[in-house]
Amino acid sequence: MSNNLLTPFDDYPIHQAPRPIATQGTTDRNAYGRYWLGAGHRNGDFHVELAFGRYPNLRVVDGHLSIVKNGRQSSFHASGEAPLDPTDTSVGPFRLEVVKPLQELRFIIEPNETGIACDLTYRARTGALLEDHTVMVDGPLVQVDMARFLQFGSWAGTVEVDGDTTVLEHDEVFGIRDRSWGVRPVGTQPPGRPASRTPMAWLWAPIHFDDDCRVVGWFELPGGTKWRADGHVLPVTEPVPLSVGMGDPGVSRIDPEQIHLDFHQGSRWAKAISIDVAPEGGTPYTMELEPLLRFDMLGIGYNNPEWAHGVWHGVSEVGREDWNMAGVAPLDPSHQHVHHVVRARIGDKVGIGIFEQIIFGPHTQWGFSDILDGSK
Repeated sequence: MSNNLLTPFDDYPIHQAPRPIATQGTTDRNAYGRYWLGAGHRNGDFHVELAFGRYPNLRVVDGHLSIVKNGRQSSFHASGEAPLDPTDTSVGPFRLEVVKPLQELRFIIEPNETGIACDLTYRARTGALLEDHTVMVDGPLVQVDMARFLQFGSWAGTVEVDGDTTVLEHDEVFGIRDRSWGVRPVGTQPPGRPASRTPMAWLWAPIHFDDDCRVVGWFELPGGTKWRADGHVLPVTEPVPLSVGMGDPGVSRIDPEQIHLDFHQGSRWAKAISIDVAPEGGTPYTMELEPLLRFDMLGIGYNNPEWAHGVWHGVSEVGREDWNMAGVAPLDPSHQHVHHVVRARIGDKVGIGIFEQIIFGPHTQWGFSDILDGSK
């Protein structure tokens, strides 16, 4: 086996350590780099999500696409051996093209035996925002140490499932994406002592409005204490900047203060959401979210028992999954990480976006007393 680790990126002055780019700055098995992207129809007619991840120390790469339409979710999965060259963002028939960094991405799934294919282009609507750095520990173990940026955009192209073609157009399909890298649990985890703390809930709401985009997100401990709560308002301007940050015109901080959740009976899936928001130096307001459609994150690898991120399936493998949304058991653990396409309102201001929820544990603030009991 060759020990040649040089790739084209080594000809650029971008190194963060005195090693070839193909060699990570950390030996942590959980090193990763991931793209997540959502594409939702503004009327809730359908929702598409994609994910692409590279796990260099596991030598695994994977890609996923999933669509909810007409009450059914259909998912494409691909997994393979990660090439040394990080610019090779493909796996099997799945290919990601960074057409214009921080502005335009293209995703292609060539026709294949799963019956799912696509040709989709994402276009930025706001500059990318680097979020607060996230570090999570369990005693001496660093579980998560990651950077992430968020961006709002729109989509055009097609998704085909068994010959049925869904057409996406920029003025009809909103886009939200994040790009993260660092360390987080991926792949098949080695044996060891179980985690010592009760799971936290994760709640996140990125929303498009006509003249700006807004996002709030936080972890919540059982009992209601928030951890790492943050939020921002991002302006929609032309031309779209590559990135934005605090201090740029129109960019401001907002903080989620309180969330009010109403759940479908016997489940933890939200059916109504109200978030009280405090803008920096401004008047508090309430953002009301009305769910239009549920998307199960299982479809793009999250908590998937077979197609989880970073799991080795061999040099090249593809697969497919389908389920009827109404047939999912409300308390199935693998279907608790969900995205809702939501209609958002702040007074007369109306928008569209996503509400993400992961709620495990005895969250008494919402009436739950066990790791996974449903709403009464």
